[in-house]
Amino acid sequence: MRVCVIGCGAVGSLFAAHLAKSGEAEVWAYDVWNEHIEAIRKNGLRLSGAADFTARLNATRDPKELPRCEYGIVATKAIHTRPAISETAHIFDENSAVCSVQNGVGNEEIIAEKVKFVIRGTTFPAGHPIAPGHIGFDIKGDTWIGPFEPTNTPMEKVEELAGLISRSGMNTIALKDARGAQWTKLIFNAATNPVGALTGLHHGAATRFSATNRLFNDLIAEGEAVAKNLGIELHGDPRELVEKGARAPGKHRSSMLQDVLARRQTEVDFMNGAIVQWGEKMSVATPLNRALWQLVKGLEHSWRDPE
Repeated sequence: MRVCVIGCGAVGSLFAAHLAKSGEAEVWAYDVWNEHIEAIRKNGLRLSGAADFTARLNATRDPKELPRCEYGIVATKAIHTRPAISETAHIFDENSAVCSVQNGVGNEEIIAEKVKFVIRGTTFPAGHPIAPGHIGFDIKGDTWIGPFEPTNTPMEKVEELAGLISRSGMNTIALKDARGAQWTKLIFNAATNPVGALTGLHHGAATRFSATNRLFNDLIAEGEAVAKNLGIELHGDPRELVEKGARAPGKHRSSMLQDVLARRQTEVDFMNGAIVQWGEKMSVATPLNRALWQLVKGLEHSWRDPE
């Protein structure tokens, strides 16, 4: 069996390294970060932190080198989903299934434009790049995956992929309806990511500071109201995820804060923007999510138009 990890950054590398280490599947990694790919090809992919090992796998930035694969795991930033799947769709056939483990909502719809079977997913493990070929494994956590409803993906494929990933050391639960898990993380991310990005506070510090911790709770309440009106039953309490993240060792910076520090476009459109847009459809007010969405977009704009 072949599995291609599309987007081998921090999170993608966690999946790629574990799957390669287990040896149960032939693993390919596709990414446009040239130095990272070259380092993986030369020295393997190293993880350190919550797990410490080096795995050997196939890695390329040339989509023409990729073979046909039974499964794909998309782990790019949400803003890169469309170009990434357009470049790699040819490696998947009518029996292949592609799973998103990305932040936010809306990625599966984009993948489904190019691939027959799509799997909805959400994952909680987190990491950060230390150097090309070396990823820091910051936080362990579970992954939930389920059929993306419009594609009628067979549950057997979801269960097969979940088993493969779980046996590699990253616990993955197959669900018939993964929307609750996805929206739980969406609401958590839409609260913590923009606050961290705009204040510069790492997750633990923002949770301990009363003003930002209250803002977390108020943002979560808006997201919960939207999910409720959509008929989605959340997979746990996003507030518990906030507390779990705050207890994690080290000073974990949210992915959006990492993007802002590097002056990269963020995923705010797929987080707070998505909550606002779904709120409009369901006639649910989301003023705080809208404000943070607009502030982060304004910050991005400042890098391009400082005058």
